[in-house]
Amino acid sequence: MAHWPEYFSAAVAPGGEIMGYIMGKSEGHGQNWHGHVTCLSVAPEFRRIRLAARLMAELEDVSEKKRAFFVDLFVRVSNSVAINMYKLLGYSVYRTVLGYYSGDPDENAYDMRKALSRDIEKLSIIPLAHPVRPEDVD
Repeated sequence: MAHWPEYFSAAVAPGGEIMGYIMGKSEGHGQNWHGHVTCLSVAPEFRRIRLAARLMAELEDVSEKKRAFFVDLFVRVSNSVAINMYKLLGYSVYRTVLGYYSGDPDENAYDMRKALSRDIEKLSIIPLAHPVRPEDVD
């Protein structure tokens, strides 16, 4: 939070309870300069009111201002609800990261991306044909 305060946002209900929050950062070099969603969470009682979409839009706006080429995030391959939501927001699966989430058994992740206006040719979202390991993620 000290390095990227503009990438942290919370939605608070009139009664003071946290409805949801998003945390992120910017990273990379050259055409790999991007915004990254570290965490997005919406409390169950505040779901289905497009709060996640609004929080994602805020993070995308910050990334645009920082002249990022794209925004990315990681999601469990089993989380079909989140995957479908991200697809509705314009994200696509860029690659599969093998064993990204530890557990019993480990679970793969999708690296999902959305190109921003700086990536005119949408090169950042051309899917990789093969999966990668977590240590190969840059």
